[in-house]
Formats: sequence, C-alpha cells, structure tokens
Amino acid sequence: MKKPRLNILDWYIIKKFIGTFFFTILIAIVVVVVFDLSEKVDKFVEHNVSMHEIVFDYFGGFIPWILNSFAPLFVFVSAIFFTSKLTQNSEFIAMLSSGISFNRLMVPYMVSAAFMCTFSLLLALYIIPPADQKRLEFENKYIKKQVSANNQRNIHYQIAPGEFVYVEQFSSWSNSAYKFTLETIKDGEVKSKLSADAAEWDSTFSGWKLRNYFVRDFYGPSEVVRYGKTVDTVIALQLKDFYRRQKMVESLSQKDLNELIAMQNMRGDETVKFSLIEKYTRTSTPFSAFVLTVIAVSLSSRKKRGGLGINIGIGLALSFIYILFMRFSQMFVHTGTLPPGLAIWLPNMVFAVVAAILYKLAPK
Repeated sequence: MKKPRLNILDWYIIKKFIGTFFFTILIAIVVVVVFDLSEKVDKFVEHNVSMHEIVFDYFGGFIPWILNSFAPLFVFVSAIFFTSKLTQNSEFIAMLSSGISFNRLMVPYMVSAAFMCTFSLLLALYIIPPADQKRLEFENKYIKKQVSANNQRNIHYQIAPGEFVYVEQFSSWSNSAYKFTLETIKDGEVKSKLSADAAEWDSTFSGWKLRNYFVRDFYGPSEVVRYGKTVDTVIALQLKDFYRRQKMVESLSQKDLNELIAMQNMRGDETVKFSLIEKYTRTSTPFSAFVLTVIAVSLSSRKKRGGLGINIGIGLALSFIYILFMRFSQMFVHTGTLPPGLAIWLPNMVFAVVAAILYKLAPK
C-alpha cells in the first residue's frame, strides 16, 4: 500500500493550521508580556534594570517557558478554531462529499501535529533550559528575595556509595552545617564515623572546614580515635546542594538533568521527585499535540448550533481540563501513588482514550 502523498489540499490545511497556531501564540505573547510587564515595572524601575536585561535575560526566558507550558492550549484552540471555520463554511463537508475519507483528511492534521510536537520538543530540550537559567538569575537579582536555606533541618544524604552525611541544621548566613556527621559503611558495618560541631564551606579549596571534629575508625574489634579543633576536608557534597531549588531543574540540560537524577537517587534525596517530573514533562507535553489534535478535529468537524463560538468554548474548557490534569497528575508522584513516568504520561493516556471515542463518533 502506497503512502499518501501530500497534495494541494493537504498543504492548504497544514499552512492554515500551523498559521493559526502561531497566530494564537503571538496573541498570547502580547497579552502575557503586557500583563507581566505592568505587574513588575515598579521592580524594574526601582533597580534601574536596563532594557537589554529585561528583553533578553528576563523575557527571553519567560516567553519560551510560557509557550511550552501552555502548548496544549495553543494546539487545541488552533485546531478547534481552524476546523470550525472549515465546517461553518461547509468546506469540511465538501471534502468528505468529494470522496476524501475522514482518515485521509487527518493526514495533514497529523503532519501539523508532528511539526508542533517537534517545535515544543526543541523548546523543552534545547531552548528553555539555558534561557531559563538567565530568567531565574534575573528574578533572584531584581524580583524575588535571594534563596534562603535557613529552615533546612535534619538533612540526610548519601554522597557516594557507602558514604552518608547527616546535618542537623544548615545556615545560609554563614554557609555552615551544624552537628555534621559523616559515616562510611561497608558490607553493613560502620568503618568510620566523623562528627563535628560545624562544617563551614570554604570557597578557596571548594571544601568544608570542620570545627571541633571527632573521628572514630573501626578495625574489627578495635578502633582508632582522632580529634582536633579544625581540619579541612573535600567530599562529594557541595554548597550548591543546600541551595538547590525546585525550579532549578528547569534550567538544566537533559544530560545535566539525568546526572542530577542519578545523584539524587544515590543520595536518597526526596527532591528527586521534582527532577523526575521535569524530565518526563519535557516529552509528555509535546506529544500531547497528536492526542489533542484528534480530539479537536473530531469535535469541530460537525456543525453545531452556536457555530464557531460553541466550539471554541468547548476547546478552551477541554484545554484547561487537560492542563489541570497535568498538574494534578504530579500529585501522584509526590504521594508515591504512581511511578513518575506513568503519572506524568497519564493525562495523555486518558485523553487518548477520549480521542479514540470521539474519532469513532466523528462524521465520516
């Protein structure tokens, strides 16, 4: 069976669909920028922020992030709007009446969805991470207060295989970890235990300066004890590990994100949930273009009373339900109800079933 080649009608649908998609994005950008700028203009004036920083450092990261976050909304509304216009003008009916099957009409829509999926993937994997890093730095400098780690207590980390760190409290004022403990365990037995009243970060050698330390090295039934006022040590624990924020994962490249996940899993770090959510969201959101396009075309290919308005209303409602479902599915990760990959892809799976039902009921 030969694969269908794209004809003039296909290119007409593709150009109109993608054109509507980018037109919707353009309107959204204008609205978002105007409202966001009006909200933060006082901060910009107060800190005498240059226009270059506002345009390139802030909005250069903010706009791609907003576009990708609401990509499902833009895809769905574009498909609903364009197909509804075809239906209201009887063009869609004419296509079906001329002998073109509904399945064949879906080909240009799927090609368009593939383009939008690729566009969203490029944003999520390559454009947003570096741009988001500048945006977060800009927000920390001019908009938000600096990140504080004062409230961090009872921190447990596995910094390397068999090496465990416990900190009773970390202070961001002095970059110090109080009641610091480092244990080395091998074959289920404690081989060494280091305790210190405080571990202060020293940037000169990128390590920790321990104060009032006490070391016990175990050799079978015997042990060797060492202690002192101060000692410098370098371990696989950096100062940035105490300042790592939930949003920081958005600024990491895919390679760095995977490395962070591996490290957090090894350490037993609970914040790995945020990293896993970010990892799977970067792929699940773009691929929603296929599911939502099928739903949109199936819904808007039939004439309804109320015309274009009712279809757009349905499209907006379903779009927001999908986005809400995406956010709600993250709760399954935090509660441990579902594995992260399954939880993040769950909205696509559920809406894929809805798409299949609506596709079957669509006028042929």
